[in-house]
Amino acid sequence: MKTEAWPQAVRHRSGLGRLLPLGGPADGTWITEQAAVQALGRAANEIPGVRLESLRIGPTPLESVSEPAVRPPASAIPPGPLRIEAAFSASLGQPLPETADQLRSRLLDAAARRLGLTTVTADLRVTDLHDVPPTGTKARPVAGSVGRTPHSTAAATTATVGSSLPVTGAGSPPGPVGGLADVATGVPGVAGLTTVLGSRPVKMKDHADPPGRRVEVHLAVAPGHHPLEVARAVRAALAHTAAADAPGPVTVAVLITETAA
Repeated sequence: MKTEAWPQAVRHRSGLGRLLPLGGPADGTWITEQAAVQALGRAANEIPGVRLESLRIGPTPLESVSEPAVRPPASAIPPGPLRIEAAFSASLGQPLPETADQLRSRLLDAAARRLGLTTVTADLRVTDLHDVPPTGTKARPVAGSVGRTPHSTAAATTATVGSSLPVTGAGSPPGPVGGLADVATGVPGVAGLTTVLGSRPVKMKDHADPPGRRVEVHLAVAPGHHPLEVARAVRAALAHTAAADAPGPVTVAVLITETAA
């Protein structure tokens, strides 16, 4: 395996999936595919009779991408249009074309409105038809690539979140990095910092050519808050704090690993 492919392969095996761009090139924010898929799965479960079997989000082939304003996390997808691929079963109680149109609209709307993903297509595949469920039946957890919900102890299907865990403020490292961690956790909407595959939740590195400082933070977004808006607030707060003793301009990248959107 080539060295540059290692981070992406490890993320795939861990269940985090791709690192998807949120917003535009200037937003400096990414979200794990796992977190995005869970949010879209919750939106799909709001449609009566729809059982989402699998869901993937990735770049749209042949579409142009943009250079991000900040250095992205390792193996992150550059800003550009994304494509949703979903497999689902539907109820016999509604015409299939209507169900597919409703699901496509719900997925695209949730991706844009709830998360801030730039999606242009949603490709759907019907896997089965089933009887209308009895009134009051709860929707089952989404299977396939969606995996399990954060911190669930139930067995995962093909994706897990076990490597993304909240980090309390008491565990913040000393020194400047610890100060940045405290600032990030104090931003409204931040549920906590997270570790991805055991990595530090806040990374800071100074570079000499050209002079400057790079900061990267991994976090979870609290319920009732928009992921992209929270990330923008975190970036602004960390850039301001890190600039106090930085050797040059400060850039901040945010990776969202969990969200209740």
